[in-house]
Amino acid sequence: MTLIRNALKHLWTRDSSVLLGGFFVTIILILYIWWPLAQEVLSYIDWNGAWWLYMDWLLLGVFLFMSITIVARANLKTDVLIVFVGMCGGLAIESWGTQTNLWHYYTAERPPLWIIPAWPIASLSIDRITRFLNATIERVSKQIKPTILHSLFSLFYWLTFVSFLTLMLVFVSPTFDKSYTWLAIILCILLIATPTNYRFALLTFIAGAGLGYFLELWGTTRECWIYYTNEKPPLFAVLAHGMAAVAFWRAGLLVSMVLEKIPISRKLFVRSEQ
Repeated sequence: MTLIRNALKHLWTRDSSVLLGGFFVTIILILYIWWPLAQEVLSYIDWNGAWWLYMDWLLLGVFLFMSITIVARANLKTDVLIVFVGMCGGLAIESWGTQTNLWHYYTAERPPLWIIPAWPIASLSIDRITRFLNATIERVSKQIKPTILHSLFSLFYWLTFVSFLTLMLVFVSPTFDKSYTWLAIILCILLIATPTNYRFALLTFIAGAGLGYFLELWGTTRECWIYYTNEKPPLFAVLAHGMAAVAFWRAGLLVSMVLEKIPISRKLFVRSEQ
C-alpha cells in the first residue's frame, strides 16, 4: 500500500484534479447537448436483465485508460496548449476525411462536432504514453552509446514514416482530385522530411497508433463511423492516428516558439522539453 501511495503521489500533481474535472465536464456537456444520441446508445441495454452483457466494455476500457493517463503528471501550462492544438487539428482532420468521403459518420454530419473533443483528450493521453516510453528507453539504454542509439532511431524513423507515406498515398488515391487531400499529403511530407527529434517523433507515432487502434476498433465495429474500404478498422486509419499525433506535437512546438516571443505568454505557457 505504501508503494502504491508513493506512486500515486508522484504521478498526481496539483493540476491533475483540474484536468480530470475538465475532462468529466466535457463528457457531461457532450451528453447533455447530444442527449438523443446518448439515448439511442443506452436503448440497446436491457436494464431489467443481464445488463452487463450489453455494456460496451471496450468503450469503457478506453475511457478509463484515457482518464488515468491524462491526469498523470498533469501540468496545465503545457496541457492547455496540447488541448488547443488537438482541438484545432482534430477539426481539420475530421473536415478533410468527411468532406472527401474517406469516412462517414452514422449521423451523416461532415464533420460531427461531438467527435472533436475526443481529439484533445486523446492527445493528452498520447503525450503521457510517449513520455513514459521515452523515460523507459532512457533507463534501459544507459549502456548503449548515444551515437548508436541515435542511428537506430533514425533508421526506424525513416522506415516507419516512409512506409506510412506510401500507405497513405494508396489509401487516399481515390481523392487525388480534392485539394484537401493534397494539402494533407504535402503537410505529411514536410513533417516527415524535417524531423526535429527522431526518437521522440517515432515514440509519438507508436503511442498515437497504439491508442488509435482501440479507438478505431471501437468506432468501426460499432459503426459509429465507417471508411470507404469498409475495413474494421483499416491499417491506414490506425497509423494515421500516429501521424496526427506527430503533427500535433510539432504544431505545439511551433506555437510554443511563437508564445515565447510574447512577454505575457511566458508566464502562462512553458515550452515542451522535446
